[in-house]
Amino acid sequence: MSNLQTELYSIVNKSTKIMCILQAIQKIQPPNWYLGAGCIAQSVWNHICNCDVEYAIKDYDIVYFDKDISAEKEQQYTHKIREYIPQLEIDVTNQARVHCWYEKTFGKRIEPYHSVEQAIQSWPTTATAIGIRQVQDKFDVYAPFGLDDLFSLTVRANKSIITQDIYENKTIRWQQKWPQLNIIPWNS
Repeated sequence: MSNLQTELYSIVNKSTKIMCILQAIQKIQPPNWYLGAGCIAQSVWNHICNCDVEYAIKDYDIVYFDKDISAEKEQQYTHKIREYIPQLEIDVTNQARVHCWYEKTFGKRIEPYHSVEQAIQSWPTTATAIGIRQVQDKFDVYAPFGLDDLFSLTVRANKSIITQDIYENKTIRWQQKWPQLNIIPWNS
């Protein structure tokens, strides 16, 4: 495990909410799952910016990859996870079915993902394209762009599917909460 991965584990271990979620997901075991995106990045930003580790985290994204792309199956996992952690705002998404609703939500057609890791690689920024999971005592991190941007408070667009408007709206919201962020402009 790299030094930054060790540091990441130390930070998320301080979040009682993240640790509860990781424990709940381990019991339910959706296929090829991660807890990821904003809740992980924002926990790190909070730590570096000397905020409470859970400051301003709006929701917790649980992603998995199941060839059963029915909305009913996704709802079953959502319901099971919420039984363990009803007090938290969670978003459970089968990345194998994102292509079914993405165009309606974001106005852009995407091809089906072939794995949860491929989906994480398309997430909006290099710092938030991250997933973690804990299986028994083993801690796994999937960060296709590495952890340097995350730990240097650098927000850089991952232009694989995000639009400029979505990126700029996100960064405006984030900079209000974490003014120390170094936002890389879209056209850089």
